[in-house]
Amino acid sequence: MKTIAEINERIKKGQAVVFTAEEIIDIVKEKGLAKAAREVDVVTTGTFGPMCSSAAYFNIGHTKPRIKLGGGRVYLNDVPAYTGLAAVDILLGCTALPDDDPRNRVHPGEFHYGGGHVIEELVAGKDVRLVATAYGTDCYPRKKLETLISLKDINEAVLFDPRNSYQNYNVAINCSSKTIYTYMGALKPNMGNANYSSAGQLSPLFNDPFYKTIGIGTRIFLGGGVGYVAWQGTQHNPNALRGENGVPKRGAGTLAVIGDLKQMKPEWLRGLSMQGYGATMAVGIGVPIPILSEEILKYTTVTDAEIFAAVVDYSDAYPQRKPDILAEVSYAQLKSGKIEIKGKQVPTSSLSSYPKAVEIARTLKDWIQKGEFTLTEPSIPLPGVDAGIVLKSLEERKIEEVQD
Repeated sequence: MKTIAEINERIKKGQAVVFTAEEIIDIVKEKGLAKAAREVDVVTTGTFGPMCSSAAYFNIGHTKPRIKLGGGRVYLNDVPAYTGLAAVDILLGCTALPDDDPRNRVHPGEFHYGGGHVIEELVAGKDVRLVATAYGTDCYPRKKLETLISLKDINEAVLFDPRNSYQNYNVAINCSSKTIYTYMGALKPNMGNANYSSAGQLSPLFNDPFYKTIGIGTRIFLGGGVGYVAWQGTQHNPNALRGENGVPKRGAGTLAVIGDLKQMKPEWLRGLSMQGYGATMAVGIGVPIPILSEEILKYTTVTDAEIFAAVVDYSDAYPQRKPDILAEVSYAQLKSGKIEIKGKQVPTSSLSSYPKAVEIARTLKDWIQKGEFTLTEPSIPLPGVDAGIVLKSLEERKIEEVQD
């Protein structure tokens, strides 16, 4: 019905009709799918939560005399950066920890400061102390460097997340008799709580479950600035179990994303401390879905009641890589504040922020309506579901697992 080029023309003229993935549900109920598909140009999505596979790489510029950081050691506010790239290119992962952090020697560790906190401080305009040692060469004779740096001093600063925007994820629970500490937060014994991490109906890949509009080159909201989908994310698994509506019931697709760190804002890149687990970072991402057909619009009307996730025991099944699940629950149930597992009412909590996801989707909507953000045609589609893969019910998959 439409092309991205046609939608971009409407954006440039200030005529684009844009709704968030939350708003479009009622719009389609009111107008019907066919009429809404003719009228609506873009649906915006959003998510904001912990993204461990996040990093930033920097070119810090050459010193006088020159120093070769590659093969040496570099610390940013005492957090080690990776130097195996080039003379003055370094990479800082959000989970990196200072050498003197006690980790979990006194369990559970606090992990007060890590790479994600350094990235947040840089984006906030703060100075960060860089300390480097090198072995020295004829062309790079300097062996030591200690200085303060900020984003304005650095040649290039780029956020690169190899895995982000997970298309569904586990609901974590603890069936053991002691509290455990995980990347899904602290889990109380005897199924005392259940934690999840997704914006549900607002999450980008739930609104394009078969990656029909999202691909390599897709322009996105990233960390408060503009970024792009660079590749499929690590652990991308489009052939995960899906429901009859095509929405995955297990962890499925992921995105690798990239963007200019100098454009970003600390509100949307936040260093986090996960007790007993480590340091990480919360990242804000918003993806626009161009409404090219009725089919694509229909996908964006998915509701929390139609999205299901697996409840997994993180005291045994998860660490031991067992396929066992305790139940499947909808995001509507999760967001109600409690779910029932084995006859017990279990309180739920989200590690991701739905209000922040709403804010991202609305911000992206505003950018598009003002003509400040146009869409891109993906140059390469993300790997999708293999031909011949049939959507199977949970019961069918269980039968196969027993037979195997």
